[in-house]
Amino acid sequence: MATEAIVPDLVELEVGPVAHGGHCVARHEGRVVFVRHTLPGERVRARLTEAGETSKFWRADAVEVLEASPDRVPSAWPEAGPGGVGGGELAHVALPAQRAWKAAVVEEQLRRLAKLDRTVEVQAAPGDDERGGLRWRTRIDLVADGQGRAAMRGSRSHELHALTSMPLASEAIEELDLFGRRWTAGAAIEAVAPADGDAPLVLVDGEPFDLRRGKPDRRPNARTSVRERLLLDGRTYDYRVAAAGFWQVHREAPALLAGAVLAGVGDVDGAAVLDLYSGAGLFTVPLADAVGDQGEVISVEGDVRAVRDARRNVHDRPHVELHAGDVARVLTGRQDADSDVVHADVVVLDPPRTGAGRKVVEGITALRPERVVYVACDPAALARDVALLGDAGYALADLKAFDLFPMTHHVEAVAVLTR
Repeated sequence: MATEAIVPDLVELEVGPVAHGGHCVARHEGRVVFVRHTLPGERVRARLTEAGETSKFWRADAVEVLEASPDRVPSAWPEAGPGGVGGGELAHVALPAQRAWKAAVVEEQLRRLAKLDRTVEVQAAPGDDERGGLRWRTRIDLVADGQGRAAMRGSRSHELHALTSMPLASEAIEELDLFGRRWTAGAAIEAVAPADGDAPLVLVDGEPFDLRRGKPDRRPNARTSVRERLLLDGRTYDYRVAAAGFWQVHREAPALLAGAVLAGVGDVDGAAVLDLYSGAGLFTVPLADAVGDQGEVISVEGDVRAVRDARRNVHDRPHVELHAGDVARVLTGRQDADSDVVHADVVVLDPPRTGAGRKVVEGITALRPERVVYVACDPAALARDVALLGDAGYALADLKAFDLFPMTHHVEAVAVLTR
């Protein structure tokens, strides 16, 4: 009678190249192992976290370093190490090496999915080196564990890990002392502290929370939004953004990305610019100024709350046209009779992590814009969509990448494509 093979708990691995997702590639007896908390060239002892004799690949966490890379440093966030919380998987990597890691991933995804050879440099955000890659998040999400302690979930897990601090959170969030109090078990805790000095705001289960009184703030005039300020090319832009809505989390991200988008669109005075996945209007507002009174900006956003914020943010710019609805349906005129988008000189898009996809890309290329400026938070999604745009005759003219998520594998990019 055949006996079932036993999968070991620990394996010794010679670590190979980085891969998309925050891990490196290794092999154990011919099987691919995606291993976290390590670096290329290291020899480690790793604990298998997802393994099965019939699995195509295994996952593992390096728990002992036998031969270290010169790019390894003491972890800036030990709680995000092996068996810990998600969101800090590169905390053991020196900052320059983190950026080289992310550049290699972007290059590999473009090469594999878009058949493009491109050298990529990932730029640091101002102030990050001085802060050691910490204190950049202006928004954090926590969950109260069974004892009411502020916690985060483990990597690829629903297990909660109570914390005493969150070193990626901004100084303003740190001063709220979210980890020094007890919460209702299971409560979802969101903290928002705009970089411009607007007072921080805490939501618990979606409701404003009065930290001083230790209970929900149910007053009719309780604040549910924050003011975000953008300084760009000598101009100041103020936005109202729902506290539970989407806004870039790195304190420098709005200015860096908006600046890259404006540079990417070029001279659009008098032009028609289509702004897809436009959110609360981060790009819409400066684009409206760039096209001038003789131009127009058409923005499309699926989240009703974000569109409500955008209406307030563009109220004094009558040449902005807002559409609330699914981007693909609006582009193809299937949303409603008033939603047809029939022309665009330039298209700007900032899709979710999954990317735009074939239907949206086909809707964009049907408009025959001269250029497309694509803001991406996932290298694989970017490469897939660049390939689709390439099939429609658009070439990658420029690519800028920014390290807006230090200590994590995430990277932001702005691609410019022209026909």
